[in-house]
Amino acid sequence: MTFEEEWAAESSAAANRASTRLNQLPADPGGGGGADLGVKQDHLGAVGHAAHELHGRLLKDGNHARNDTSGAATDLSNNGFRSGSALATVQETWGSQLGTLLDACAHISNHLDYSAAAHARDDEEIKAALAVSKINEYFT
Repeated sequence: MTFEEEWAAESSAAANRASTRLNQLPADPGGGGGADLGVKQDHLGAVGHAAHELHGRLLKDGNHARNDTSGAATDLSNNGFRSGSALATVQETWGSQLGTLLDACAHISNHLDYSAAAHARDDEEIKAALAVSKINEYFT
């Protein structure tokens, strides 16, 4: 059997095994009711508040041992111990990762605050537009 013949046979077999599936809701959506994704402002607020509290605690307590660790690293290095430079590296890495975590918490908190406010504004604009629109009569 030549390559072309084998290729044609495999292509035909694959075409027979393939089926088309459309990404759509089934005719009867079942228990979900076909509703759109919804998020309650309370949920966003709780996550944003937790991120804000975590940021505050990390800011306060995240560098608690920085001075002692730096001092120990310097003392070890000055006394000829190679572990001094390793400890300094650990301290630098901790500082970098702490900064990244602080940024992430602030980003989450700020983004959720912004999202909640933006969605509330959008909802009010839509309500105002529907109140004067003829299309509102069809939403009964």
